[in-house]
Amino acid sequence: MNVDFLDALEQLAREKGIDKEVLLEAIEAALISGYKRNFNSAGNVRVDIHRDTGEVRVFARKTVVEEPEDTRTEISLDAARDINPSYQLGDVVEIEVTPRDFGRIAAQTAKQVVTQRIREAERSVIYGKFADREEEVVSGIVSRIEPRVAYIDLGDTEAVMPQSEQMPTDKLHLGDRVKVFIARVERTTKGPQIVVSRSHPGLLKRLFELEVPEIYDGVVEIKAVSREAGYRSKIAVHSRNPEVDPIGACVGTRGGRVQSVVNELNGEKIDIVEWSEDPATFVANALSPAKVVDVQIFEAEKVARTIVPDYQLSLAIGKEGQNARLAARLTGWKIDIKSESQVSGEDLFTNLDEDAESDDNAVGTLADDWLNEP
Repeated sequence: MNVDFLDALEQLAREKGIDKEVLLEAIEAALISGYKRNFNSAGNVRVDIHRDTGEVRVFARKTVVEEPEDTRTEISLDAARDINPSYQLGDVVEIEVTPRDFGRIAAQTAKQVVTQRIREAERSVIYGKFADREEEVVSGIVSRIEPRVAYIDLGDTEAVMPQSEQMPTDKLHLGDRVKVFIARVERTTKGPQIVVSRSHPGLLKRLFELEVPEIYDGVVEIKAVSREAGYRSKIAVHSRNPEVDPIGACVGTRGGRVQSVVNELNGEKIDIVEWSEDPATFVANALSPAKVVDVQIFEAEKVARTIVPDYQLSLAIGKEGQNARLAARLTGWKIDIKSESQVSGEDLFTNLDEDAESDDNAVGTLADDWLNEP
């Protein structure tokens, strides 16, 4: 090994984004292994690569004792003091044992080990880079498509997007450029695995941050998100500046900002509602586009009972209960929806029905006859 070798190593380090010292330490470790294997040495040795000249030297490390039992690892005090009079019992003496043809043999032996260490270092660099970017949105290119997973080329590495993380409306093709949400980064025996998503609610939030400067600057805050990927979503926004309309900021001039997000999500419908500290107001807003006449909050049961005009009932519930279901997820309240005619002549808010339980989607009482009403 010589100066040319060091220059080549430095260039490799720059190209791979790896610290040159890490590579040198990996090579030294590989040369120790190669020396022991090729020269049948069981002793403790150290390999040193001179950082300026590239010269490789091998040193046997022996402990100073009174009477050596294993001359491969121990040396007598007298012999040690022949080398240096200052040695004491327990000190470690290093004796150069570099073989004449060690450079050639060691280089061949170390090649595979060095390659592996470089690969491990590259994986560590990639893991560190993407571990810090969890919950961010990145652009990638569809590189492979399999029945249950798609692979997205992120430039430095390839991410996986399982079928469960894809939008039902996604029609992916090789070479398509898509925006994805980094859901998690995991260490595996084969290197870092980056799992990305297009169905995660976080994707919707990050897309609005990219499109709406007021959100990015912190003037407008997204308080909650509920999403049925590919079909419909709701976001609750709040402005820290009373002079800034949070909904208007998200919609943009002629709807340009929200339309950009809708286009990225294949036409997914997005309801933008204003967040409120008052649960009744928040629930009423969350049922948008339906108009709510009244809301009664039952704190103990975490239920919000709402009254809507008769002609707004089907709109408040939504197709197959979707609007109510998304509103319930957005607010964290079970929502029981009644029309004005249904509550006429009775006191809706006297008692809670014992069977007014939410379904699996956290919706309040949604009677079958509501869904079948004209």
